[in-house]
Amino acid sequence: MALRRLVAIVGSLAGPVTAGCKDGASPSAAITVTAVSPAAGPIVGGTSITITGVNFINVTSVTIGGTELAGRTVMGTTQITGTTPAGVAFGLANVVVTSSSQRVATCSGCFTYEPLGIVGQPLAAGTNHTCAFRINGATYCWGEGRSGQLGDGSTVSSSTPVAVSGSLIFGVLAAGGLSTTVYAHSCGLTSDGAAYCWGGDGNLGDGSTTASSTPVAVSGGLSFSVLVAYAVQTCGLTSAGAAYCWGDPENDQSFASTPYAPWGTTGNLRFTALAVGSAHGCGLATGGAAYCWGYNEHGQLGVGNSEGPHTCRYGSCSADPVPVVTGLRWVSITAGGAHTCGLTPGGEAYCWGSNAYGQLGIGTAGPETCGSYACSTLPVPVATTLRWASITGGVGRTCGLTQGGDAYCWGRNSDGQLGNGSTANSFIPVAVSGGLSFMAVAAGDRHTCGLTTSGAVYCWGNNGVGQLGDGSTTSSTIPVAVVGWP
Repeated sequence: MALRRLVAIVGSLAGPVTAGCKDGASPSAAITVTAVSPAAGPIVGGTSITITGVNFINVTSVTIGGTELAGRTVMGTTQITGTTPAGVAFGLANVVVTSSSQRVATCSGCFTYEPLGIVGQPLAAGTNHTCAFRINGATYCWGEGRSGQLGDGSTVSSSTPVAVSGSLIFGVLAAGGLSTTVYAHSCGLTSDGAAYCWGGDGNLGDGSTTASSTPVAVSGGLSFSVLVAYAVQTCGLTSAGAAYCWGDPENDQSFASTPYAPWGTTGNLRFTALAVGSAHGCGLATGGAAYCWGYNEHGQLGVGNSEGPHTCRYGSCSADPVPVVTGLRWVSITAGGAHTCGLTPGGEAYCWGSNAYGQLGIGTAGPETCGSYACSTLPVPVATTLRWASITGGVGRTCGLTQGGDAYCWGRNSDGQLGNGSTANSFIPVAVSGGLSFMAVAAGDRHTCGLTTSGAVYCWGNNGVGQLGDGSTTSSTIPVAVVGWP
């Protein structure tokens, strides 16, 4: 559980007081900190705080837990603003304000570093299957079950929701797989951050290559707050912001000697958000900077080229997280098959990587060519004035929810997975038909699903094995209701 302590703060160091400053304060007078708001935030940092007090004159340093406050701005003699740095340990940390006259105010334990809270994710779409949990926490899956990815103890497909075996209650869901279906899998996080997976061989995180049609615990005893999956890989963030991944090394993106159990990404970066594509991964570090790793043959790492320091089985790659080349700050990130997208604090969407089907949403193909495919090796703005609340990447397409709950998709539409009543690809966002208001959207291989604000689930696109959950195997270019939901 996250730590929740609000601490009343009074810290001061007495010193000689002299008059003479126009504002009535003196550079040599004692500094006093009276409050810090908010008084708690995640250990990965990035929390905007306001420090109030007395005699903030000639301030030369403000630290939290011994590390300098980012973006420090002295608003006057009574207020300082900034962004918390990453913490080194959970719990209470001192805030120390220092002036050039060597006056120091130490506020003992006035800020609390908390673990990352579990980020809810009620809906997940894999290659040819979908999973969601009901309001009571029970998880159901539907679609192809050949690899056991439905979690009901069988390898039978179902065009209607079937309950995942066991009594586990999940608050986060993720699903992946390749078009061959042998790697199809599903995963979930319980309220205490324990991860469980079921389905295809090598993707369950238990250190083996044995498939399972019921949930099995991910090895290592790690507690996660975020869980994402795509293709043959699953990744999670611990409460301290450390990234771990597991899965079959089919495409070399794991760069791990033991990829079937969780392995930590290289470097000392701490992430606040995570995304994984078919052969690359990305994370948001403290302060909103984006880093990516894995394959880069379509420019999906966002480094300004489609090359890499390494050559992997299918092209250029990077085993280490590399910074996305941009001056933008991100609040969320998502990855599709060979492209990546992010949202800025203002709700603007930018994408980079493959644009073969228009999945970058920039209105045209290009602007570059990576190999034989249209691409952009740097983030480019999605061609719309819409402001987004969330965004999700799929195979050759992207979908997003506006801040008003409207769903839009763009890119590949061969099976109606854009949900606009057609099968024509789109280089710009198009509205999903039906006028539904959504709170979550998940993009699979050739189908898409959304959870409405009323708790109903709708799906659209390919339905060859029942992944739309409407009791049929008939594909649909517009949203159809999942049977028996909610």
